[in-house]
Amino acid sequence: MLNDRNMKHDPLQNKRTEGDINNTHARNEWIDGITDVKTLRLLEKDARYFFHQALSTPCLDVLGNCSGPHIENISGKRYLDFHGNNVHQLGFSHPKLVKRLTEQLQRLSFSTRRYTNEPAIKFAEKLASLLPSDLNRVLMTPNGSSAVGIALKLARAVTGKFKVVSFWDSFHGASLDAISVGGEAVFREYMGPMMPGVERIPPPVSYRGIFEGDEAKCLEYLEYVFAKEGDIGAFIAETVRNTDVQLPSVTFWKAARALCDKYGVVLILDEIPIALGRTGKMFAFEHYGIEPDILCLGKGLGGGIFPQACMVTRDRYNTFPDISLGHYTHEKSPLGAMAALTTLEIIEEEKILHKVAGDSLTMCTSMTILKEKYELIGDIRGRGLLWGVELVTNRETKEKAVEKAEQVMYNCLKNGLSFKVSAGNVLQLAPALTITRTELKNAIQILEHALDSVSN
Repeated sequence: MLNDRNMKHDPLQNKRTEGDINNTHARNEWIDGITDVKTLRLLEKDARYFFHQALSTPCLDVLGNCSGPHIENISGKRYLDFHGNNVHQLGFSHPKLVKRLTEQLQRLSFSTRRYTNEPAIKFAEKLASLLPSDLNRVLMTPNGSSAVGIALKLARAVTGKFKVVSFWDSFHGASLDAISVGGEAVFREYMGPMMPGVERIPPPVSYRGIFEGDEAKCLEYLEYVFAKEGDIGAFIAETVRNTDVQLPSVTFWKAARALCDKYGVVLILDEIPIALGRTGKMFAFEHYGIEPDILCLGKGLGGGIFPQACMVTRDRYNTFPDISLGHYTHEKSPLGAMAALTTLEIIEEEKILHKVAGDSLTMCTSMTILKEKYELIGDIRGRGLLWGVELVTNRETKEKAVEKAEQVMYNCLKNGLSFKVSAGNVLQLAPALTITRTELKNAIQILEHALDSVSN
């Protein structure tokens, strides 16, 4: 049976920040509640033929359709998707994007290395036009992990130094180099030796963080490592921590940028899940008045249809023609480039950044009301359409909060709202940026109903 899968207590649940825990009693009960015969049969086959992984096995449901802010299972049940793997800035199956990709597929479907193509050039040119100063050199990759890998290699070439500083609890991808610089223990389980030269520091977490919200201490720690090591080549960080929604201050990022300049460290900003309007700006670093030396983009860059990522760096770093940083088979994919170009165009044409700024106010007001109503909510934080609701207070143990977060999630799923739980007790809310105000308010009502159910 589906639920006979070694569903034991997970000793790593407090080490995880990237997603909810899928091997609990609650997941078992959810699977047991599925009655559709075809769905059960497909879930059985999925379990049989796909390799099992933490954070995604067993699967919740079988999808048959997706459009706008919704996903729909094969029985016709619709969910407002506030997860979306961060690819749904445009929602799902945007008609202009579908049309453009269909047309491109009928012309040039692949670009052999040593050749270029017009969609790739137009995309790179458009992206460069949106970025400041000399951030205009692009390398396309098939996924975000690859973009991070390229960025790390370029930083070594530029500085001649291989050491990297990153944050604990950060996520930069699942490849071996990306987990080496990432800060989540679950991705390093069974992996043995990692890439050498990585120094991790505690992140500037404002609520229940190790520095108790004192970012100055985090900056002191960062400079201490820069100074003591003396040979740090790169500092890689998420401008805004996506999974459990941590937002450093403007003061923090300006000071961190200055420290990188002082010690000759390349600043790599990983905006793979949070760029392209998620925070209300095209790029999250625009909120902070800084520039990265290398920027990693992905996920929503393919419009929720095509897997596409890229690295963008400074023009003055384009001095290594004798090395290969990426050389991926789909390095200048016409389909990927068309998806990315069209995504950028739609964000501008539909004035999505302006819309998200308004939605942000709605979310802020609604989340504040929920926090005042429910003692279970310890903290709310967010910007644009990226919000975290942390279910832990001084009156709740972490274990109890984790249990209640699961209860809230499954109650919402039953009522048509999908999101992920991060760090065990943070409800991460990230809807399609094209969601209507009515749909947004409906989702908040579903969440409120779920909070009622676990608070009574």
